[in-house]
Amino acid sequence: MGHSHSHVDESSLSRPELRRRKAMRRRAVVLLSWILVPLAVLTIVAMVFMWPNADSAPAQTGNPYAAAPGASIDSGKVVRTVTEDCSLNTGGSPGTSCFVAFTAVEGKGEVPVLISPDIVQTRGVHTGDTIRYLNLSELSAVTGVEANGPQYVFMDFVRTFPMGLLAVLYAVVVVAVARWRGFRAIVGLAGAFGLLAWFILPALAQGQPPMLVALVGSSAIMFGVLYFAHGFSARTSTALLGTLFGLGVTAGLAWWAVDAAALAGHSGEYGYQLLNMTQGMSLSGMILCGLVISGLGVLNDVTITQSSAVWELYELAPNTSTRELFTSAMRIGRDHIASTVYTIAFAYAGSAIPVLLMVSLFDQQLLLALTGSELAEEIVRILVGSIGLVLAIPVTTAVAVAVVKATGRPQAQSVQDSPDAVHGEAAGHKVLDGV
Repeated sequence: MGHSHSHVDESSLSRPELRRRKAMRRRAVVLLSWILVPLAVLTIVAMVFMWPNADSAPAQTGNPYAAAPGASIDSGKVVRTVTEDCSLNTGGSPGTSCFVAFTAVEGKGEVPVLISPDIVQTRGVHTGDTIRYLNLSELSAVTGVEANGPQYVFMDFVRTFPMGLLAVLYAVVVVAVARWRGFRAIVGLAGAFGLLAWFILPALAQGQPPMLVALVGSSAIMFGVLYFAHGFSARTSTALLGTLFGLGVTAGLAWWAVDAAALAGHSGEYGYQLLNMTQGMSLSGMILCGLVISGLGVLNDVTITQSSAVWELYELAPNTSTRELFTSAMRIGRDHIASTVYTIAFAYAGSAIPVLLMVSLFDQQLLLALTGSELAEEIVRILVGSIGLVLAIPVTTAVAVAVVKATGRPQAQSVQDSPDAVHGEAAGHKVLDGV
């Protein structure tokens, strides 16, 4: 960057200069505290007042997978599969063929489970799969009515082992690469999902204001996750300020977009079920809350990365001016903006492939398809989240530059290719990590 990489020896500075630098550091820390501590207190107080009341919770509905009296839901491993004539069992015309998977059941031998045609046409059922099925073999004994249809009907696959294996592999990889910080990030993620399950979702179900639920819940998650994973430091506090700013921008845009784009929430699979189960919960409010929460992960990523970039650039060239440090950091930020915008767009596009494919098969104009109820919510989510994170980057960078200029502690050694210089660089990392 065209600047000297020599570090300033603070021991050679005059006492007035040392006092000035220490005063700047104290002012930076105090300023961060003046902003973040009231926000943290306000978040905690709001959570206490808004915490879901068990007495006001909507009545629990029956388990959608529960069986009727005399029936049960069992599971077993498939030992063989056959395609056979089942016209008598299904009431179909002669020559009707069915795909049947035989599962091994202790004390009963092999149980023939009828597989639905849609499963056969897609993934299929293979030997070695573990499946769940509806057992109707004892139903006639309870009801007194002789069953004419199949006695064992496929319900779903048992996915406990592969999903558990992926979760363990994910945790091992994160901890192996990021070590202690990766472990803390995983624990923080578990806490974030706990807050989502015990506060955000029950509060929405009880009719709490969706905007407040989103802001309070998201702020609490960010306070906990950032400080737990990255430690208490000026660097983390700077990233948190940028995150909260982006969160506020996202919430404001989401509040406007949900009403302006008429996102009623009726196009989803579970919309009308939620209305019946929660005594008329606002589906548009649920969308508003979802728009805010969906951007948390990427927003946290860009702010913590941008804050760290400022600190690293300053450590390499502590004599860089404030303007040049901001400019250098924003060059990194612009690259991050470009890649993150792609990340958000393709992440949502990947999750909405069935809807995109269905819409592409309709004979309609492109603009009408993009603004229809099937895609409007996803597109608004992409745009709102992207605007929030893009605006958070310059704000985080500006705050980080101001703070690092006030709190940076350059080491006393010159950067040269010598063991002493390497030791000085390591010490610099250690000191700045604690800032």
